Amino acid sequence: MIKRITRLALLTTIALAVYTIEAQIPVLVPISGIKLGLANAVTLFAMLHFGRRDAAIVLLVRIILGSLVTGGFSALLYSITGGAAAYIVSALIYKKLGRDRAFVTGAISAVAHGAAQLVVAVLVTETAALWFWFAPITASGIVTGAFTGFCAGFLSKRLDNIL
Repeated sequence: MIKRITRLALLTTIALAVYTIEAQIPVLVPISGIKLGLANAVTLFAMLHFGRRDAAIVLLVRIILGSLVTGGFSALLYSITGGAAAYIVSALIYKKLGRDRAFVTGAISAVAHGAAQLVVAVLVTETAALWFWFAPITASGIVTGAFTGFCAGFLSKRLDNIL
């Protein structure tokens, strides 16, 4: 039990550190919400290596702490919605695809993440015109999600002997 709690704390700390550092990087595109999302690689790694329950704990604690550190309620609302959508999609497909195709899991879950956040943005702002951003958000989700999924799969394979 202590080993599991320590592992979860370590993974959450890594995810929070990555999230906080990434939040300080200026956005390279003029579309709000598009970023690499490397903290999600830690969550996917936790899912691949330790299972859905541990991944959910890492994700939830990272979102709560990350929102407190970087943005408040608005950040929490978008993060929890996007994170929940990505988590659900990942939880449904990660075993079928395995570590060798974690990049596919990452891409699909990133698209779900972006779509969920866009739904929240449309509902909160009551601006249907935001759907205009669906295509670029989806395209960036495929690219960034594939990268984070690749990172998670790579780490999971390489750390098998250690963990």
